[in-house]
Amino acid sequence: MKILHVFRTPVGGLFRHVRDLVRGQAGLGHQVGILCDSSSGGTVAEHLFKSISPCCALGIERFAISRMPGLADISATRKTLTHARAAGAEIIHGHGAKGGLYGRLAARSLGIPSVYTPHGGSLHYNWLAFPGFLFLASEWALARAGSGMIFVCEFERQSFVDKIGLAGKPSAIVYNGLLPSEFSRIAPNADAADILFMGDMRFLKGVDVLLRAMALVKRKRPVTASLVGDGPDLAALEKLVQELGLAGDVNFLGRLPTADALSCGRLLVMPSRAESFPYVVLEAAAGQVPIIASDVGGIPEVLDRAQLCPPGNADALARHIEMSLAIPEATARVASALSETVKNRFSAAGMTSGVTNFYGKLLSNRRERTVC
Repeated sequence: MKILHVFRTPVGGLFRHVRDLVRGQAGLGHQVGILCDSSSGGTVAEHLFKSISPCCALGIERFAISRMPGLADISATRKTLTHARAAGAEIIHGHGAKGGLYGRLAARSLGIPSVYTPHGGSLHYNWLAFPGFLFLASEWALARAGSGMIFVCEFERQSFVDKIGLAGKPSAIVYNGLLPSEFSRIAPNADAADILFMGDMRFLKGVDVLLRAMALVKRKRPVTASLVGDGPDLAALEKLVQELGLAGDVNFLGRLPTADALSCGRLLVMPSRAESFPYVVLEAAAGQVPIIASDVGGIPEVLDRAQLCPPGNADALARHIEMSLAIPEATARVASALSETVKNRFSAAGMTSGVTNFYGKLLSNRRERTVC
């Protein structure tokens, strides 16, 4: 197969997902290519692109892609169509809202199948508020233009069904997965903070909730945190740290490679207000890093009830943090058991085969219709 992956930003879990698929599909003998934004990702993305370049027989094409909808999307769709035609793509897999837009329209023009994976994206919005109506209406229309959908967890599929509908298209749930080499304990650094956060510095990720929970914990015991990542709300969060009297307790470390980041804290806290199926939960579990997370998205499909908190509730989060830090041996045992569970259920090889087999079914169905 000649497979083209289309998405917007080369950062975070979505980019990790695509990179693993590219490696896996190339390893199965398929020709694979990438099309994505050129204005984001920085030097980290450039380094990661170099690492997968040998697997991209159809090349890596990058041009500017805006986050919000606009007239530039017309030009971007044409560029996607041109590149897909030149590469001889047989199937286009769009990831995220922009990847789904460009990929499905280009595939429709070429008369080839397309697959869409939301990765959360538009599903975080609702119909009754702007710009949610615009995003979801676009998703509704595009669902009828595509050939099929792959979801990274049951929560994502059900959210899509409830908000948009599958439009009679085939779909599959294929969980994100990890490589065997990732399943080894990551020991905290000697100067590791009590708490670790990894992700975008956005209020959607609940960083403000974590900071307020820390302020509550600090009334009873000293507590420190390392926050890894960057994003649009960074300045506001730095200001909140000052307001809460946490200036000497919180370090903003910027973006770091996952393995390096996971050694910067003793307890990973994910206080998100909304999620799809974040890779960091799997990565931390593989490294036996203890986890507390919000009860949102597909996270409950991985973690036990005792590791989950209601989103947006600083009081509940503070209680979970206090308990986890007070009983480190028991917390470590839970982390070790979770690592084994994740190893058995979430593999990169299983993800690759699940996604690629779905492509094969779409192509087979298309050939059968052509013959008829």
